Amino acid sequence: MQVENQVQPEADQIRAFLGAGDEPVVMVNLLKFRERAEYEDGRATDLSGREAYALYGESMRKLVEAEGGRFLYGGQLVGALLGRVEELWDMVGLVEYPTPGSLLKIASTPEFQEIEKHRAAGLAGQLNLTARTEALEG
Repeated sequence: MQVENQVQPEADQIRAFLGAGDEPVVMVNLLKFRERAEYEDGRATDLSGREAYALYGESMRKLVEAEGGRFLYGGQLVGALLGRVEELWDMVGLVEYPTPGSLLKIASTPEFQEIEKHRAAGLAGQLNLTARTEALEG
């Protein structure tokens, strides 16, 4: 299994995400932060990557909730009980969206465009997994 952190999705990943239908989805965000934030415009900052991402997260919560979504969980990763990875992500976040399209709607707003710079400045990379709630058979 190959794992590759990215900061932005590729076009085929967006198409597959949107093709997932119109049911609620939960985005599993595995986040890896830069030690120091690095803004695209080259501005000087004393913010850590985690602090820059937190600026994004606070505003993103409002945008998600305005679209009918919700932040379910956010926490620091502290270890792996099962399996192995070369390097553990720093944080995990679970965000529920009413539909895959609602995330893209949020991402196209001027408000998101304004806060996304903090996300990009703070992240060294991330892995986003899309999940649906299903009853376990058994």
